[in-house]
Amino acid sequence: MAEIIQRDGTWAFDGGTVRITPGRHRSVPLFRQTYGEIAVPLEAVAGVAYEPERRRGLLRMRLREGADPLLQATGGRLPEAADPYRLAVDGDRSGVAEYVVAEIRRSLLLDQVPKEPARTYLLPGPPVPVSVRSSDGTVSFDGTQVRIDWADTSDRVKRATGPRIIGVGDLVRVEWLPNSGYEDGFLRFVTRETVFSKLPAERDPYALDLWGSVRRDLLTALVAAAVTARLPHPSTRPGAECADRDRPPATVPRQPADHHDVLLRRLRELGELHRAGVLTDDEFATTKAAVLRGF
Repeated sequence: MAEIIQRDGTWAFDGGTVRITPGRHRSVPLFRQTYGEIAVPLEAVAGVAYEPERRRGLLRMRLREGADPLLQATGGRLPEAADPYRLAVDGDRSGVAEYVVAEIRRSLLLDQVPKEPARTYLLPGPPVPVSVRSSDGTVSFDGTQVRIDWADTSDRVKRATGPRIIGVGDLVRVEWLPNSGYEDGFLRFVTRETVFSKLPAERDPYALDLWGSVRRDLLTALVAAAVTARLPHPSTRPGAECADRDRPPATVPRQPADHHDVLLRRLRELGELHRAGVLTDDEFATTKAAVLRGF
């Protein structure tokens, strides 16, 4: 057993699995504490390294592309401090960190673990049910359905449509961008009917607009990862490989007839909200224009 225990957390390697446990110190980000312990099978590891510094060094683990639904869902956009695959190491424990690295690398070599993209998820992602309260509302996932309950501060169009319930079978992908504190983020659930929609997150009834507490909004990545883990793996999409971390996965093309039907349905919904007095003339015109641009 190769193990290193630090204030930031613990890494323990038994020859087949790297068990990562976050620390409980207040300096450990809420996201990592909430995500909890992660068991990384050796076959999911692409590499590991220790970066020494004068006072504190960093242990870093790199996973094979397509192996982890969390990394797939967040697209490499997790803030570095929230990254569960890094560990801050005190300078006087650098020898232990280097030993852990050597043991993992030796096992990777002996087991001949491939470095090419994985064809299936090798980690399960966050357990369900999972529920997160964000600045725009509460999003919950029970393994089969996503439910969004809007906050009082949500856009009135969203509140007028009521809670949004989306079945996993209707989803094409999940898009996530963190709230940086300077620019808003979002969590968007792209369905077969909304795949061409370009509504901004604050008006999209299939998206949470993340503009409040950066610390709490970051937890929406848990839902994004849990849903992503239950969607078809990117490698199974027709003509697609594992998506680059800097861009969302490729979408499945739809037939023009379906595209036209979706457009008419969205326009009818907007018209009903306008006639009911939920949308003002200006709001109706602005939202309608956004939908038409998206299509």
